[in-house]
Order: sequence, then C-alpha cells, then structure tokens
Amino acid sequence: MFTRTRPSWHLPESAATDESLFLRRRQLIKGIAAGPILLSGLGLPGSAAAEAEAGLLPSLYPAKRDPAYAVERPITPEALPTTYNNFYEFGSNKQIWQAAQDLPVQPWQVVIDGLVDKPMTLDAADLVEKMPLEERVYRHRCVEAWSMVVPWTGFPLKALVDMAAPQGSAKYLVMQTFEDSDVAPGQRQFWYPWPYIEGLTIQEATNPLAFLVTGLYGKPVPRQNGAPLRLAIPWKYGFKSVKSIVRFTFAEERPVSFWEQIQAAEYGFWANVNPEVPHPRWSQAMETPLGSDEKIPTKLFNGYAEQVAGLYAGLEGETLYR
Repeated sequence: MFTRTRPSWHLPESAATDESLFLRRRQLIKGIAAGPILLSGLGLPGSAAAEAEAGLLPSLYPAKRDPAYAVERPITPEALPTTYNNFYEFGSNKQIWQAAQDLPVQPWQVVIDGLVDKPMTLDAADLVEKMPLEERVYRHRCVEAWSMVVPWTGFPLKALVDMAAPQGSAKYLVMQTFEDSDVAPGQRQFWYPWPYIEGLTIQEATNPLAFLVTGLYGKPVPRQNGAPLRLAIPWKYGFKSVKSIVRFTFAEERPVSFWEQIQAAEYGFWANVNPEVPHPRWSQAMETPLGSDEKIPTKLFNGYAEQVAGLYAGLEGETLYR
C-alpha cells in the first residue's frame, strides 16, 4: 500500500492566517530590526500596494494555491513586503517602491541563451502563457536578519529549464536583471558591478522549490518586488532571488554574482540559510518578521532542509552558508 509522507514543513492551508484579518489587526505597523517603517497611511490595503501593481496578464490572477507549500507562520500583511524593499537598482534605502514605478514592464523581452541548442528571445507575456501558474506560500529570509511569509504566484524554474533544453555541458544557470540607468538611478552608481547577476547550479535550478515569480498576493507582482519576472529560492538568503530578469544563460563555468563581486567574504555564491554560521558583522541565529518586534529562531535552510540538503552532499569544502 502506498503511504504518502508529508514533508516536515507541511501544514494544511487552513493554518495560514487570513490576510484581511491580519491586516485589520496590524493597522499600526510596528518597527522591525532595521528600524521603524513610516508609511504615512500607506499600510492599509487598497493604497500603496494597489497603486504599485504591475505585471503581465492580470486575468490569470489569483491562481490556485498549492497546499503542499504551506507555512506554519502567518502570512505577512501585503502592505509590508510591497513598501519595504531591497532593490539597489533604485536606491539603497528600503522605501524605494515609489522610485521603482518608473520601470516599464510591458513589453518585456526575455533572452534564453548560452549552452542551449536553440537560443531564443521571447516576450515575458508569451513565456507566462506557456506555463501553468500556481500560488505558493514561502518563507523568505533576508541576509539582514529580517523575514517574511508571502504568497508568490508563478511556475517552477524547472519548467523554463526543460523548455530551454540545455546541453549536457551546462552546469549553471546565470540570471541577469535589466539594465537601464535612465529609469533606475541606482545604476548610475558606477562603483556597483551592474547589471545584477545571480546564478544557480542546474541541480538547484531544477529543484521543485525553485520558483519563477510573476505574482504576489493574488495579483501581478509589483515593480518594486521584481516585476514582471523574478526568482524565489526560499532556502537561500534573499539577495539570491534576483528581480526583473531579462536573461537566462546556461553556462559551464560558475558565475561570480553581483554581491560576490562586491564582498565575497560576506556574500558568497551559495548563500544557504544557516543559523549556526554568522554573517561577519552579525549573528544569523535569530530573525525578526516584518511587522513585528519579536525575534524568532532561524532554521537551517530556512526550514527547507528536507527538500534541499542533498543538493550539497560532497561540497563540505565550499562556503555553503554565506
């Protein structure tokens, strides 16, 4: 008889706190570890988050939620992830959501090249139409020691890899963010190695958890959160989840990612979450959920060890956790 064993992180969908109830309870947003968020009335549904919407094919949302990807913590109120952002293309402060509205997201060309038999360029909308969208609730852990739980909409990265049909020599998938300093003032700062580059091994890219995001909270993903196409890799620190992707390149050599070029001792290629391995300048043992002043213990691989630990067997000599 076949017996289904549920992963350790699984909880029924009913365990997630309803977003509207949580929002009503949290009308006054509390400070977080990096300091208070002063939203001047933007923390309520229907204001900043709604105005910031952008993306492709809005008729596809909301997508059906996959109950296999439930989380034991409440979903973070929408007003927080959509107004507290890291997106260095638009500035180094957290309140860049307004500046990000200048990013044109339609049309949006996506290039798939490198070690593939048939390189292609297609519109992001055409790509999304080829993929079955679903919603997944994931934990997200920033290297800065804050965290959130959000419902992403999108499709498995493996689906794109399969469509691209990489050659056997391809060992890495390299992803590149847009580059347009006319609309992204942060890209005028020449000391940063633009464009933003990130990479995964092919094994990581084809893990079921690796997810290409097109939506957030049942709507197209806002510009400040990476419209129209971004990555979500929940077992790694957030800077690995590259935003506003324009290129997927299959390569034999490991890329040097954006933050790795800037400071490899602090931001490595692997960047897997591990509470036992501190950042050189702070501990990673605890995290502060957005909208709370509570500190909670961080989990190995952000709670997804059962699904991803096997990817790193035999790599003990690598700096896997920074």
